[in-house]
Amino acid sequence: MALAMPCGQKVSGEAIAGASKLRMIANIGAGYDNIDLDACNARRIIVTNTPDVLSEATADIAFALLISTARHVVEGDRYVRQGNWPHWQWNFLWGSDLHGKTLGLYGCGRIGQAMARRGRGFSMRILYHARHRIDAMIEKELQAELVDRETLQRESDFLSVHVPSTAETRHSIGKAELALMKPSAVIINTARGNIIDEEALVQALSGGQILGAGLDVFENEPKVHPALIGMSNVTLLPHIGSATAETRFKMAWLAAENLIAFLKGQRPPNLVNPQVLD
Repeated sequence: MALAMPCGQKVSGEAIAGASKLRMIANIGAGYDNIDLDACNARRIIVTNTPDVLSEATADIAFALLISTARHVVEGDRYVRQGNWPHWQWNFLWGSDLHGKTLGLYGCGRIGQAMARRGRGFSMRILYHARHRIDAMIEKELQAELVDRETLQRESDFLSVHVPSTAETRHSIGKAELALMKPSAVIINTARGNIIDEEALVQALSGGQILGAGLDVFENEPKVHPALIGMSNVTLLPHIGSATAETRFKMAWLAAENLIAFLKGQRPPNLVNPQVLD
């Protein structure tokens, strides 16, 4: 039996244990932290994902969050719709410039690099921190500079998260890391919610330690920290990074290709756990 499923659906070890005929899970999404991979490996169940095809759409939404948060787009829209706009005002909803500012990328894979290209279009300085240095030609194209974590936190005007969810990255942006950031900084997360310690983020935002946040993912989604709901300096989206018709179709198509390859006895093109075939 093979199973195709969206990335938001959890597949626990208990569920896997109860599916005695399960031989493959085709995850429709790039991340696969929703699947108990250890349980799959123990049962030699193949797991596939759908990388690459969602990189541009996710970078689009990350940059949309960046602009929206920096320029009070959602707050301004709500203000107009509620009929509260009496006249043009000199000192109302002042935001932050993007051009010439520093865009920091925590993780610089496909989506991070796509985000960097968008930042370059706004004449932003690009810093990044990743486990591995990106190819020298790509680094030159993006005019991106590899820095350590502390430098990334200290110098970024906009910090965008693009690392996968692992034991190493969980809560890797917490109280100490947020304390290093500028009070004028904005943090963007379109990766996974548990990378940021949500309670620490709430404290940093409410205490003026950082200026704002744009979030498409949450630590306990679909539940959102209640304090975030009432904050005007936070832009919230319901995990729609890849939600375009074109991208979601490509994701479903790629998942189908993975399934078909498996059913034909071939190696699926986007195999997450190749050790099960060894």
